[in-house]
Amino acid sequence: MSSPDTGAPPANPAPNGPSVPPADPNAPPQQGQAQAEEQDETAEEQDRPQDAWASRRELADHAPPALRIGSGAGFGGALVTGDQHGVSGGRVAGDVIMGSKTEIWQLGPPAPHASGEVPAATLERLAESFVADEEAFAALADRLREERVLVVRGAAFTGRRTAALMLLRRAGATSVRSLLRDRPPAELAAQLDAEQQRAEQARAGDAPAPGPVGYVLCDLMADRTRPLREPHLLAVRDRLAAHDGYLVVTVGPTAVLEEVDPAGWQPPSVAEVLTAHLTAQLRALAPDPATCEEYTGRESARLLALPAVTGFLARDHQLREAAAFAPALARHAAGRLPADELDAFSLGALESQVREWFEEDEAALPLRDKAFLISLAAFDGGPYALTAELSDRLYAELLRTQRPHAPADVPVFGTHIGKRLQLARAERRQAEEATEWGPVRQWVAAFRDDRAALVLLRELWTAHPSARPALVRWLRALAEDGRPLVRTRAAATTAVLAHADLPSAMALLVEEWAASPRYRHRMVAASALALAHFVGAPNVPRILDGWSQGEDRPMRWVAIRTHALIGPERPAGTLRVLRTVVRKEYEESRREDPPAPLDEVMVEELAGAVELLLLSEARETVLGELLASYEVDRPARDLTLAGFLRACGRGAEPRTGPECGLGPGAEDGGPDEGHPPGRPLVLDWYREAVGGPATAWVAHGLTRLWRAALGDSLHSRDALEVLRLWVLAAGHRQDVEWALAALLPALVAEPEDALRLAHLLRTMPGEDGAPPPPVAARLLTVVPAAGHPVPQPR
Repeated sequence: MSSPDTGAPPANPAPNGPSVPPADPNAPPQQGQAQAEEQDETAEEQDRPQDAWASRRELADHAPPALRIGSGAGFGGALVTGDQHGVSGGRVAGDVIMGSKTEIWQLGPPAPHASGEVPAATLERLAESFVADEEAFAALADRLREERVLVVRGAAFTGRRTAALMLLRRAGATSVRSLLRDRPPAELAAQLDAEQQRAEQARAGDAPAPGPVGYVLCDLMADRTRPLREPHLLAVRDRLAAHDGYLVVTVGPTAVLEEVDPAGWQPPSVAEVLTAHLTAQLRALAPDPATCEEYTGRESARLLALPAVTGFLARDHQLREAAAFAPALARHAAGRLPADELDAFSLGALESQVREWFEEDEAALPLRDKAFLISLAAFDGGPYALTAELSDRLYAELLRTQRPHAPADVPVFGTHIGKRLQLARAERRQAEEATEWGPVRQWVAAFRDDRAALVLLRELWTAHPSARPALVRWLRALAEDGRPLVRTRAAATTAVLAHADLPSAMALLVEEWAASPRYRHRMVAASALALAHFVGAPNVPRILDGWSQGEDRPMRWVAIRTHALIGPERPAGTLRVLRTVVRKEYEESRREDPPAPLDEVMVEELAGAVELLLLSEARETVLGELLASYEVDRPARDLTLAGFLRACGRGAEPRTGPECGLGPGAEDGGPDEGHPPGRPLVLDWYREAVGGPATAWVAHGLTRLWRAALGDSLHSRDALEVLRLWVLAAGHRQDVEWALAALLPALVAEPEDALRLAHLLRTMPGEDGAPPPPVAARLLTVVPAAGHPVPQPR
């Protein structure tokens, strides 16, 4: 659960405060302006920094899987989640794989642009590698023979065209002709009449007809303005029966059919298609026709077991990509394609698909579908309803760029969810989503290929600069959203863009957020920089160091927050930066006459950074650095003790939620992953360290910091409050009581220490103002009495 956050945007509830009412778009201009000003004032009043611990929790809970902290995935140099990736730009002809050259052969005849006969050699080649469920295919062929015309419905790139050609061949057609697809369905019968007349004119004299003629019409354009109706097919059937012909029409899932019973096409698996095409390719390479089958079986099994092939099959590839992969495998078997180029084939196919989505041609996707793809890339694995909602906002921004003088016309109702996800090569499933109120089961949408989101965002940002203004406006709006998931995904998307083009992302997004007077914007900037660093964007530490030393205080705050998030990677360097900044804060306060008070927000942020470092996987290194430097000067001492006490309080809070291990994400890599509720993290660390000779220095170091905090007039009150929380936690957990019983005697170095601890245990209130809990009396027995010898640290 996030700590107090900034004001909520229009129409969204604030997670930690009253919602901000949206401005009425239909109100008069003066009234609308007044509402907007009131909304801004309310947001400013609610604007306050979020706890650093909660920021890291949001990254752990809401960042995309490929960018999630500790996932090990992401970019590395030119890598996308471990695969080679390059940026396309300019005009690309054909299929290109950046970093190496791989030719991709599309098997089968090209899409028809005019009526003509499909070459017999092409049909033979397709028949060699065609694979389908024999029983279902035979039933379709029987239906075609009986009805003469068959409508086959199937998704794009599932082999429906090849299936149509093979159905005609199975039905007995001696030749196959392709028909124009852009004619209205009502002209089908006339189109067949014209074909028959042309055939009769081509025959010389009284030459007999060559046999049944097959016609294929691929991807008939049937929409609500011109649907395919039953009378159209009845008229076609009469013509076909008169001339002994067959027709197969293929349509997509969205084609409008009226009183037409289409045959559903169930495609084979990608593995079946790859095996069939590879076998056909290997037959041509067989050294001896007599042992062809033995050679193809042995070589096919060897090639299909290659890591590049198993990895290809594990991804969500289309049948056309499997058909194109088979020639590459055959060339590799013949020694004409290096292994690294074979490995790059899968990513190259994905890049080609992404480029195809953003192409502008007669078969281009509608702009609204492109907006959905971009939104899905930003919210990959997030709730579908949220992805669709925000995709329409992006669609409006894209319309604003494409038609700046026309109002944005966003349809209220759109494509069915199933068709949308099929187009995006994505899937919908139920999953638990972390919220401020605990985990909630929702329908989430995600690309089936986990690389797709990263590749799509990079392609969009680098190859389509005209889309940048709309994308930037959209991301700025997401940064204003009251939902932590939305803000985190805005930061994650910006991180991917920064990896692709750091100067542009910094200038258009990150620097503007970092310099904002509003903490909400600064937190998004910090999250974006942290995630950009995790995925390998260059120079992020250098940027942060510069901002830390600069005079721009909002940017200095962002630098500290980002250092807190990425600090475990370079703990010593991060602590040096934090000490430098805190000394700068002290110097700036002393320059005033009289000296000005310290900036409490900045001091709290510095302490929060130390807290995160102490509770990270680099905690022992951090503890050693703190012990070596905290007594150098007053700023370093205050920074160390404040951060240490904040860390000690983590896990002992008198509430439930993700901060103490009960909330969402405690099991998926958060700061307190796997930690039981109600057990202070630092006290648990002390318990682990005190029993081992190799870690005895850790226990002694924690004790030193505790003694310093209790004996410091500026920090003793906070230290006693943390101890009170630990005692309350000990009342609920015996292991916490045992650890605290081991620590309390070690905190007594002087008689005053014993008096201080004894007073706390005798007088501390219990939960909800109750008397001291019984555990306080039990712990009092382990505190040395005043005047008695006290244990000395070893």
